[in-house]
Amino acid sequence: MENAALLKAIIENAIDGIITIDDRGKMESINPAGCKLFGYQPEEVIGKNIAILMPTPDKERHDGYLTRYKETGHASIIGTGREVIGLRKGGSTFPFRLGISEVQFSGRKIYTGFIHDLSKEKMAEERLQEYASHLEEQVAIRTQLLNETVLALQDSKEKVSQSLEKEKELGQLKSRFVSMASHEFRTPLSSIQLSAILVEKYAQVADQTNVSKHIGKIKNSVSSLTAILNDFLSLERLEAGKVDILITNTDILKFGEEITEEMQMIAKQDQKIIYEHTGTVSFAKIDQALLKNCIINLISNAIKYSGENTFIEFNTIITETGLTVIVKDNGIGIPENDQKHLFEPFFRAHNTGNIPGTGLGLNIVTRYTELMNGQIHFESKVDHGTSFTLLFPTNHE
Repeated sequence: MENAALLKAIIENAIDGIITIDDRGKMESINPAGCKLFGYQPEEVIGKNIAILMPTPDKERHDGYLTRYKETGHASIIGTGREVIGLRKGGSTFPFRLGISEVQFSGRKIYTGFIHDLSKEKMAEERLQEYASHLEEQVAIRTQLLNETVLALQDSKEKVSQSLEKEKELGQLKSRFVSMASHEFRTPLSSIQLSAILVEKYAQVADQTNVSKHIGKIKNSVSSLTAILNDFLSLERLEAGKVDILITNTDILKFGEEITEEMQMIAKQDQKIIYEHTGTVSFAKIDQALLKNCIINLISNAIKYSGENTFIEFNTIITETGLTVIVKDNGIGIPENDQKHLFEPFFRAHNTGNIPGTGLGLNIVTRYTELMNGQIHFESKVDHGTSFTLLFPTNHE
């Protein structure tokens, strides 16, 4: 009696539905979890054919399953582990995994069905599929933007081909662009493709940890592609003379704090960005969008070319003579022989190795700085870091 009571308690408290039927397909018992899944009370289904819990076509086929079993004597009616659709009392359906056991009891055969609801797993798969479709759309959009940028660069080639020297320079830029683009786009696109495959794989076994990990990789790769395209589009706007200067009275202290908080989120492990403002006033007249682009570019470089557990110094200074911005790191530094080419488009120092980058950032920073009547200076030593200084004339109040 104690064993029977224990078995009953187990069945009554099971999280999966458990239903027993006789050899004619009539239900003899259903546990609370099964009642909850199908929306029935026990007295509404006990004694009725199991087919009332099945939508078409399984409803019509179920009696045939039992008939074939009686005729052939095969040990299985429906294969264990099969994915089945259930029909609720209200008419809605839901997916579940079905396991069947045959039991000999009191001289007759009883079939026990174990029902595991798959609704949440299916919803998660649908969300992942929607997200994958969204990523495909984003990649298509960015590919289109890249094509437009390449066309814009080709137009630029036609404009500067008036002299042999300009033609030679453009040939070198094209070679650098093809080499850089083939590498910088291949890496994140390969990461997106691989992670999408792994997301699909891990979703099948509900491995949420690995799903989240590879979704993070996809997001990072898409962000990398976006940053590269932004560099290309900035260069195109500069080449086309489409950059308009908008001077506003900017709170440099608040501006610097916001940039620091934003960039700290993408810093490496235990990298710290230390921001400090010096001056009796905090407002300066400057083009806020162009200045932000310059600072973010310099801090991004400091993050990339410095190791973990390092400090990046970011300072703004307002004096009677103007606004000064300083970004300093203690990273890999710039070889002396490369320093004279540092602000050329698509140029990258020889010690950057596999660190990603377009070679456009500092060229864009220089040109934006000049548009704001400013100057850029730097100091660097290999393995001892680099310091960039932006100087803007008296623009404060």
